Amino acid sequence: MSTLALLGGAPIIDKPLPPYRSIGNAEKAAVAAVLDSGCLSGFFGSPGPEFLGGPKIREFEALWAERYGVRHAVTVNANTSGLVAAMGAIALSPGDEVIVPAWTMSATAMAPLVYGGIPVFVDIEDDTFCLDLEAVEAAITARTRAIFAVNLFGHPARLAALRKLADARGLYLVEDNAQAPLAAENGRATGTIGHIGVFSLNYHKHIHTGEGGVCVTDDDDLAFRLQMIRNHAENLAEHAGIEVPVNLIGFNFRMTEMSAAVGIEQLKRAEEHVRPREMLAAALSAAIADCTGLTPPRVRKGCRHNYYVWMLRYDAAAMGISRATFSKALAAEGFPHAVGYLRPLYMLPAFRKRIAIGREGWPFTLSDRRYHEGLCPVVERLHSDEALLFEPCAHAVDSETTERLCAALRKVYDGRHDLAAYDRRNEP
Repeated sequence: MSTLALLGGAPIIDKPLPPYRSIGNAEKAAVAAVLDSGCLSGFFGSPGPEFLGGPKIREFEALWAERYGVRHAVTVNANTSGLVAAMGAIALSPGDEVIVPAWTMSATAMAPLVYGGIPVFVDIEDDTFCLDLEAVEAAITARTRAIFAVNLFGHPARLAALRKLADARGLYLVEDNAQAPLAAENGRATGTIGHIGVFSLNYHKHIHTGEGGVCVTDDDDLAFRLQMIRNHAENLAEHAGIEVPVNLIGFNFRMTEMSAAVGIEQLKRAEEHVRPREMLAAALSAAIADCTGLTPPRVRKGCRHNYYVWMLRYDAAAMGISRATFSKALAAEGFPHAVGYLRPLYMLPAFRKRIAIGREGWPFTLSDRRYHEGLCPVVERLHSDEALLFEPCAHAVDSETTERLCAALRKVYDGRHDLAAYDRRNEP
């Protein structure tokens, strides 16, 4: 075995991995055509067809709806905007509770606050990192309005079961599908199983428009509300002769024609962008399949995992060295990664201090919910002790580099006894 780079040997990967670039000539030509047209945004706030956007917006939405087999696709300028619009579309009211996983990007939990909703954090499965179904069911109260399922890292939550539970209890299921554009559960695309699904087109995702998002639904009323909220919620109702509740407040969540043009081209090649990420993750998982103390991501039977993140679970007791030391050695070999992901969301000041909106801490003034350490033990354990993450979406990786990444993992694993001795020598 060669000497670990941390201990003076040569690294397996001796230069930073190049970033993955998904923008090509097709996207450039599409944007140039929009610029030549002079119409950079086709939206009007006044009544009429343009309330729903310009030609590229409508083309993109039609293609997205066809690709995902849904009745409606509503573009927005960000996934975060889509999450907020979804909360408005389900008529979330002050004091309503929304069940949210404690391990996700903060926008998922912040979206309900805009409408005065109270996030109720629940724990996750420790192998798929998505909502724990039993924990969700136990968290439902008379005040629950919705369940927010996050298909974290690209793996589906238990969506069919969550939808069944939501329908049985008169709740909405909203999917935050930012990280799982082509993932599936038993042949059904993630993002399409809930009442509303929200996709991200942020620069860091598998396919992107720089910034942007898409909300999908099969419900005509929910689609109408999403379209209203996206564009100020002023005129379409009057134009269409439809009465809208007074709490349907609108924003400017509109996507530009240029972004839509890029999105059209990205959607055409979605498999081209996603499939290599899946193959890379499969290779990494195979490389450590027999490594006691390192557990690759689990793929639940019948599911497709898109691997926005490939998350390794680390067992310090089995390895005989701390996660910090393993991470330091892996970094020295040139393997880019992070530890811990994000803190449990309920540890953020907005929740711990109950200070979300205004001087008095609204909407927490409407609830006696408290957020504290120990609320979600699985999330806390994964974050503080076990999670080690690699982002397949971030890097351009060919077959040779894939082999080097796998070799770096194996080299550090095989050198764990040397690392244990290193730890003993460097104890304070």
